[in-house]
Amino acid sequence: MNYYFDHAATTPMHPEVVRTMVELMQGPGGNGSSMHALGRSAKGHISRSRDGIAEAIGCKPGELLFTSGGTESDNAALIGAARAQRLRGRNHIVTSAAEHHAVLHTCQWLAEQEGFELTVLPVDEQGLVHPEGVLEVLRPQTAVVSIMHGNNEVGTIQPIEAIGELVQASGAVFHVDAVQTLGAMSYKLSQLPVNLMSFSAHKINGPQGVGALYISSGTPFEPLLHGGSQERKRRAGTENVAGIAGFAKAVDICVNERKKRQLFMDELRTTWIDRLKELISDDGVILNGNSENTLPHIVNLSFIGIHTETMLMKLDMAGIAAASGSACTSGSLEKSHVLRAMGLSKARLNSAVRFSFGLGNTLEELESAAPIVAGIVNRLRDKG
Repeated sequence: MNYYFDHAATTPMHPEVVRTMVELMQGPGGNGSSMHALGRSAKGHISRSRDGIAEAIGCKPGELLFTSGGTESDNAALIGAARAQRLRGRNHIVTSAAEHHAVLHTCQWLAEQEGFELTVLPVDEQGLVHPEGVLEVLRPQTAVVSIMHGNNEVGTIQPIEAIGELVQASGAVFHVDAVQTLGAMSYKLSQLPVNLMSFSAHKINGPQGVGALYISSGTPFEPLLHGGSQERKRRAGTENVAGIAGFAKAVDICVNERKKRQLFMDELRTTWIDRLKELISDDGVILNGNSENTLPHIVNLSFIGIHTETMLMKLDMAGIAAASGSACTSGSLEKSHVLRAMGLSKARLNSAVRFSFGLGNTLEELESAAPIVAGIVNRLRDKG
């Protein structure tokens, strides 16, 4: 039996999403920019999808820009807002040390290649960014502040409302990477102090290769891509009609099932932690992140004394898919930059494994998998 516990990396597509996309893919086609009937039909699918997603997250349809995924949304937000703000005399960027690399590396690129000043804020042992820390570094020249909503490695949820109020009061633009929280938390973007927010379809049982960027009305923004007039001239290029429709279907399912899903994910998460702590000897399991203010589907655990790479290899051989951190970097030998930023001990840093749950996982499945994980841990410890 195989166990997929890596939903934070990517999720299986929901059958209704597949059905929606296949119907469009098998249709006659049509470019949304064409004036004939097939082009108008494609444009209609895009517009209806945009309307549905905008309603679900509480913004105007015109404030929603479709992209190729979370990384592009982060890049477009940061580079687009930073360049626009520089025209207003602002050249300072603020982010945190626990951001996804799509944000961190983009901020570093802006500093190295375009001359922006960069401040990287620390996080505490639970991965939290403290609003007072943000306030201390804000200055009249601050252009953009980027703080993620829910951490993709440890699940910690950031106080974006408190941070956003401080940022907007300073005249800076506030960007939030919300890739992990879409589908896990409720949004009313029109009431949040957020200028830009990034989303990705494949984290919510939608297709890979499509995402969205919320750009609140009046936010300074320069497009990253130039060419046609698609997406109100904010992102040139022929739209991925089937992907966008699949994304909208996935969002619709998330909205309808969010409360039930959240409760179930919470139950899976607590069951997993409790069962492993019961089965593994010597209190050798430590939870990384915030135990309460956290995403319901992510669990990051350190198995003290066992190297992460060894643990992941043994888990894989036993048919259990887990991760060492972000899927974008888990193929490398580098230790998690998030856990390093949290200041964890070497023992915790070197033995951390992320489990993340979602569509298809059951309590029975976790009850079956927990003894397998515990057996691996106890055998490795006995050998050590």
